[in-house]
Amino acid sequence: MTKSPPPAKQDAASMRADKWLWHARFFKTRGLASTFVSTGSLRINGTKQSRASAKLRVGDVLVFGLHQHIRMIEVVALSTRRGPAPEAQALYIDRDPPRPKAAIDKIALRPSGSGRPTKKQRRQFTSFFNRHNRP
Repeated sequence: MTKSPPPAKQDAASMRADKWLWHARFFKTRGLASTFVSTGSLRINGTKQSRASAKLRVGDVLVFGLHQHIRMIEVVALSTRRGPAPEAQALYIDRDPPRPKAAIDKIALRPSGSGRPTKKQRRQFTSFFNRHNRP
């Protein structure tokens, strides 16, 4: 009997989307990343993906909503492990426009130790967070 050679990898220059998102530390667990991609919340080069096994390659642009903000990420490198944060940040370039800080500046930030907020300040906080934290 002769042994058959081990199966070759399909494409050495690609990686599963859920695994890459987990390696790049956008999600705490691979299961969360897999569920996120499976819901169709990820676009790779403008194409909506609903499979966690979608392949990523260097140069792909990912667009997805995360934490009430739209992220635009360009894949720079593929990873072999989930390393520390500086290593994970080297996997991508963040193409997001800077977040507007004008909305936060409209609400007067209260100094520490100034006591309880007034009724007017509570209403401002409530309206701000209801407006900006919609899913």
